[in-house]
Amino acid sequence: MSEQTPVWAPDRARMENSQLADFTRWVEARTARELPMYEDLWRWSVEQPDDFWQAIWDYFEVIAEGHPEGVTNGAAMPDTEWFPGARVNYAEHVFRGREPDAMAIFGRTESGDETDLTWGELEARVASTRAGLERLGVGPGDRVAAFLPNVAEAVIAFLATASLGAVWSSCSPDFGFEAVRDRFAQIEPKVLIAATGYSYGGREFDRTEVVRELTEAMPSVEHAVILPGPVGAVPDGDRYSSWDEALGRSETAELEFTRVGFSEPLWILYSSGTTGLPKAIVQSQGGILLEHLKKMHLHLDAGPDDRIFWFTTTGWMMWNFLVSCLLTGSAIVLFDGSPGHPDMDVLWDLAADTGVTCFGTSASYISACMKAGVEPASGRDLSSLGSVGSTGSPLAPEGFDWIYDQLGEDVWLFSTSGGTDLCTAFVGGVPTLPVYRGELQARALGASVEAWNEAGESVTDEVGELVITGPMPSMPIYLWDDDGSRYRESYFDHFPGTWRHGDWIEITGRGTAIIYGRSDSTINRGGIRMGTSEIYRAVLADPAVTDALVVDLPKEGTEGWMPLFVVLAEGAELDDELRTRLARSIRENCSPRHVPDEVVEIDSVPRTLSGKVLEVPVKRILTGTPVEQAASRDSMANPESLDFFVGFRDRV
Repeated sequence: MSEQTPVWAPDRARMENSQLADFTRWVEARTARELPMYEDLWRWSVEQPDDFWQAIWDYFEVIAEGHPEGVTNGAAMPDTEWFPGARVNYAEHVFRGREPDAMAIFGRTESGDETDLTWGELEARVASTRAGLERLGVGPGDRVAAFLPNVAEAVIAFLATASLGAVWSSCSPDFGFEAVRDRFAQIEPKVLIAATGYSYGGREFDRTEVVRELTEAMPSVEHAVILPGPVGAVPDGDRYSSWDEALGRSETAELEFTRVGFSEPLWILYSSGTTGLPKAIVQSQGGILLEHLKKMHLHLDAGPDDRIFWFTTTGWMMWNFLVSCLLTGSAIVLFDGSPGHPDMDVLWDLAADTGVTCFGTSASYISACMKAGVEPASGRDLSSLGSVGSTGSPLAPEGFDWIYDQLGEDVWLFSTSGGTDLCTAFVGGVPTLPVYRGELQARALGASVEAWNEAGESVTDEVGELVITGPMPSMPIYLWDDDGSRYRESYFDHFPGTWRHGDWIEITGRGTAIIYGRSDSTINRGGIRMGTSEIYRAVLADPAVTDALVVDLPKEGTEGWMPLFVVLAEGAELDDELRTRLARSIRENCSPRHVPDEVVEIDSVPRTLSGKVLEVPVKRILTGTPVEQAASRDSMANPESLDFFVGFRDRV
């Protein structure tokens, strides 16, 4: 049930001075419409999508060649084409009108390295890197693959690639060889940019041999450009050269921009790949440009005075999202390392040291801070911090309480939900709306998000499938090396012609939203459906439990068998008293039918490299699927965690 009293509301000055308010006034003057409430603006944006996206184009003064033949080609999803006939360049908009001496990037690493760049310095380095890529033969449509940590060079290489009209794709160096090969080999990159090593959790990891194996495994790679890491070395061979040799020589180069068709590829992202070959998701120069101009300005309310941080790696869409904050003139704050080393204070120290105004993180990080007793505002200056963003999984109501208890009532907390598939949040922050405990503020402009029941009917104040009923520019233009069948099967088969995202969502009567987790891992007991996130909330409220995973397994003659796997806090014991407490919490906060049949202690919950819980692969392992078919270990943060479930399956 939704809360009735907001935990935060913007004051009048914040509302009226927001970019969203300015855009609304602009639309009202242009269209002679009255849009007094955000709900009115949102409804116009989804009921008149061509008018809305044309307004975004005009309001942000998109630079383009050619005269668009309309906003779309009139085709339904997934065949919608946007602004046909227009030629644009994403990177051109990043550098438009920047003050050379203003800060653009604050780069920090776990080991203490710092790379701070002004806009003038960033432009010079991107120009040099672009010239280097051109010397290597990179042009429009060629793929540049990056096996890099979250450092300034990754941003520089991406912007140089985009400026050429070439196509970017990245993976974090903590990915295993097979996981990277399964991604990059699909797209046949011409150039590979790779780091020889990285630091994490106080340890250094040499990736030289992985870089060598990747280069040898991809005949398409003509040049492998090596960025020195804390360990490792440039491999021997004609295809290898250092970053400085290949990309750092053109100090006098001037940055130019190659405009390409609106629907030409900008970058390629990947699905998790935990249960099969990762989907190579291709998004367009123009589609990402429009969506992120809208998102970063109107929903994040970001501008040149902001310093935006989001904890991420180059293997997660939030890295692309963070880099796109440069479209607003904001400075971005990069961090490469562990969020828990040397302790859970490290990211809050980073926020204080760099004057972060928007602190982006995950719900699991907030939960971990709560468990560890972290006090962000104690002993450090966070006076610049105006907002906190949370994504990755649903943020529990207790997480809202903790943020406001620790950071004060003036901080805007926005929980968001979206996905790699569109590289945006289509439900989440709105700077002019109140925040309700445990809820996402609203559906994003231009995102026709609804909750549908099993009959395909839109429902309010009920949990349903999250669907998107109209096209958005950042939807994939295609999946790489796909004739369209896998794309349609992935998103449009369940409800023909409608995007089914795979999450459970509730749209409340006041327009807020609550996410209940993945619909493919929902547990149905005796006709009562329950999102796993609700069970985790009840379980993780106990201080003895630090992480959990639950699955529902078929069992002959019964409604199923539901084990709950828990990771215990240091010093805690899984005794009858704790089992009783957990059962009581689930019974009272979820339903009596969802009390687990067994509670089992584990060392760690299997997670992807971006931190998502692997419920479906665990369920497949426990129902007899060989582990190598159930999950790709190279796509996991802790592949050894699967071994327990193989042994557990053999015992039960």
